[in-house]
Amino acid sequence: MKKVVIIGGGAAGMSTASRVKRLNPEWDVKVFEATEWVSHAPCGVPYVVEGISPKEKLMHYPPEFFTKKRGIDLHLNAEVIEVEQGSVRVREKDGEKTYEWDYLVFANGASPQIPPIEGVELKGVFTADLPPDAVAIKEYMEKNDVRNVIVIGTGYIALEMAEAFVVQRKNVILIGRSQRVLRKTFDKDITDIVETKLREHLNLRLEEVTLRIEGKDKVEKVITDAGEYKADLVIIATGIKPNTTLARQLGIRIGETGAIWTNERMQTSIENVYAAGDVAETKHLISGRRVWIPLAPSGNKMGYVAGSNIAGVNISFPGVLGTTITKFMDLEIGKTGLTEEEALKEGYDVKTAFIEARIKPHYYPGAKKIWLKAVADKETERLLGLQAAGAEILPRIDAFAVALQAGFTTKELFFADLPYAPPFAPVWDPLVVLARVLKF
Repeated sequence: MKKVVIIGGGAAGMSTASRVKRLNPEWDVKVFEATEWVSHAPCGVPYVVEGISPKEKLMHYPPEFFTKKRGIDLHLNAEVIEVEQGSVRVREKDGEKTYEWDYLVFANGASPQIPPIEGVELKGVFTADLPPDAVAIKEYMEKNDVRNVIVIGTGYIALEMAEAFVVQRKNVILIGRSQRVLRKTFDKDITDIVETKLREHLNLRLEEVTLRIEGKDKVEKVITDAGEYKADLVIIATGIKPNTTLARQLGIRIGETGAIWTNERMQTSIENVYAAGDVAETKHLISGRRVWIPLAPSGNKMGYVAGSNIAGVNISFPGVLGTTITKFMDLEIGKTGLTEEEALKEGYDVKTAFIEARIKPHYYPGAKKIWLKAVADKETERLLGLQAAGAEILPRIDAFAVALQAGFTTKELFFADLPYAPPFAPVWDPLVVLARVLKF
C-alpha cells in the first residue's frame, strides 16, 4: 500500500485525492488543509459578500463526502509546516505530528499579494481570497455601519468585489496605480468599454498610488498621492502569489513564473513529487511559453492528471489558453488566447479586428450589444486570441477557445457552421462577422 500526502484541500488537492482513491482504493491518501474549508470555491467569495449565495455553498462537497464516500483521510485545520524527503510535519489542534509519504503533492494554492501600505492590519481591511474572507467581511458589515467602501486594485477580483458593494448601494471607490483596469489581460479597446461602465456606478481613480490606510480602532480613511477618502471598509485586491515556501524547503525547482515547475504529467523536479493548481505553472497552448495562470478549471484538471499519474495511469496536461470570464453589473468581460499586446511581445506579426455587433436580430427583443476583438497571425491566418465585452459573450469565447485549440485559421472560423434563430443569434453571428473582417 502506497502513502500519498497532499498539501491543500482546494480544487486541485481534492481532485488529485479523489482520482488516486478511484484508481487505487486501497492506498492511504491523506489531505492536509490549513483551514476548515475543503473543496472550496474562492471564485464565489464576491457573490457571498453580495448576498447572492450563502457561505455554506462555497464548499462543493462537505468534508464527510470525501471521508465517508471516497475514503480520503482528510485533516482540516492542519497546517503543514515542514517538508522533508519522505515525510511532512503538520501542526494540528492536538499538536505537531509527522506523516510519511511515498508520493507528495503540492496543491497549496496562492495567497494575496499585500502591498507595503501602512495600516493594512487595521480592522475593516480585508483581502478576498478564500471563503473565510467572505465570512469575515459579512460579519464586519453586520456589526459596523459600512457606507463607504474602497477597493484597491484593478484586476478581476477588484471589479467583482466592487460590484458586490455597488449592488448593496454602498459608496464605492476603486483605486488603482495602473493606467487602466485589467491592463495585464486585455487590450485598451476592451478596457475602455469596461471603464465607461465602471464610472456609471462608482468613483474610478486610476494612476493613483495608495500611500497608507488610517484609523484609530478601525479603518477610517485611505490616503493616496492624490488625496484622501473616507472609508468604512477596505478591500485589497492587488494580485496573488503562488505558495512556494514549502516546495523550496524540499529543493524543488521553481519555474520562471515564480510558481512550481511541472512537466506535462504534473511532476516536479523531484521524483514522486507533484504539483497542481494555483501553485503550479504550465505552458501556454499558443505561445508555448511557461505561464502561471491560476484558474479553477485548469486547477481541477491538473489535479486529475496528477492523481492519474500517481496511480499509474499515464495522462498529460496539454497546457492552457488563459480563458477567463467575469462581469461588472450587466457588462460581461472575457478572453481566450493572446491579446494583441501579448502576441506582439511573442514576436507575431499580427492583424486584428474589432467590431461592435448585436447578439440577436434587430427586430427581436433583447438585441444587446457585444464588442469583440480578434488577433491572428498575419502570414498564416492562424487565430491567436479573442477578447469580448457586452452581452452573452460566453458562447463566443467557448467557441473561439475550441477553435484556438484546434488551430483554426480566420477562414475556418468564418465557415464555422454556427446555429441561427432569432431568439438566440443573428444570421451572421458576431464571431462570423469578426472572422469576415479579419479575413476579407
